[in-house]
Amino acid sequence: MSQIKGPAIFLAQFAQDAPPYNTLPAITQWVKDLGYIGVQIPGWDSHFIDLDKAAESKQYCEDLKGQTNGLEITEIATHLIGQLVAVHPAFDILFDGFAPPALRNNPKARTEWAVDQMTRAIKASRNLGLNVLPTFSGALLWHTMYPWPQRPPGLVDMGFKELAKKWQPLLNVADEYGVDLAFEIHPGEDLHDGVTFERFLAATGNHPRVHILYDPSHFVLQQLDYIGYIDVYKDHIKAFHVKDAEYHPSAKSGVYGGYQDWRDRPGRFRSLGDGQVDFKRVFSQLTQVGYASWAVLEWECCIKDSVQGATEGAPFIKSMLIDVPTRAFDDFAGGGTDEATNRRILGINE
Repeated sequence: MSQIKGPAIFLAQFAQDAPPYNTLPAITQWVKDLGYIGVQIPGWDSHFIDLDKAAESKQYCEDLKGQTNGLEITEIATHLIGQLVAVHPAFDILFDGFAPPALRNNPKARTEWAVDQMTRAIKASRNLGLNVLPTFSGALLWHTMYPWPQRPPGLVDMGFKELAKKWQPLLNVADEYGVDLAFEIHPGEDLHDGVTFERFLAATGNHPRVHILYDPSHFVLQQLDYIGYIDVYKDHIKAFHVKDAEYHPSAKSGVYGGYQDWRDRPGRFRSLGDGQVDFKRVFSQLTQVGYASWAVLEWECCIKDSVQGATEGAPFIKSMLIDVPTRAFDDFAGGGTDEATNRRILGINE
């Protein structure tokens, strides 16, 4: 039996106003027919969940689970909500689109709404019997990512201290309800690699609910060691997006992409199997370090259609799942032993 659960699929990129993508019963039947056994629900999308009701009513959550055609709800994703917990003013206009229209052009009200929605998502997760909540950290420092002009001394420490201050109340609520926050390590967020994750963790006083959503595609685009990352942060990886990517060095642009559309960038996301991520090693390493939660397809490709990507994704993930051994491969060659025999083998019979 596989230690990692799957295949599952994140519904955000497939939601539309047209059937079968516009209701939870219809879209789960569609993905079930493709071979998925779990769905990750975008908490901001009213097509699939009423977060307010889910936070208040266990009966609503039971009814919600009854609409999934037998598929498991793996997690509630809160990326667009968590993003709004910490927004630098330079990004106010761009991120206003993640908030209800009545809150736009009002950063204070927008942040208060995001904190409230994150709180509701934590409570909803508990009502659904889930113990992991994927999210984004937001960013106060991202506009200083490339140090020109050089960053003033103390700026980075202050930035992570303030980011931790914004998240601390939510982390405490998460702890109260037994839910881990799995921050997706993602460019554009202040938590975008290992060092920044560690800075944030330290700034929260090593809060026990600070954890990671692992997505190797973001490491390919940053040219990070995505296999080594699993070893280093194995105790913090609580969620897993299965997404492919490729990076081809160019004479014209690099990891920053030259403001080009995704299709023209040296680094871009691809459908599973079309990129450069070594998923055999990823699944092997995650299995080795004991990861036992869901493998969730996140489809983002600038070349292939979403339906084809979803159709190919389920068998791809299934082919990567590893049935962990119930016995050692060399048991056949073993023999009985006892302390006296061991002493004789070591030559310490005196």
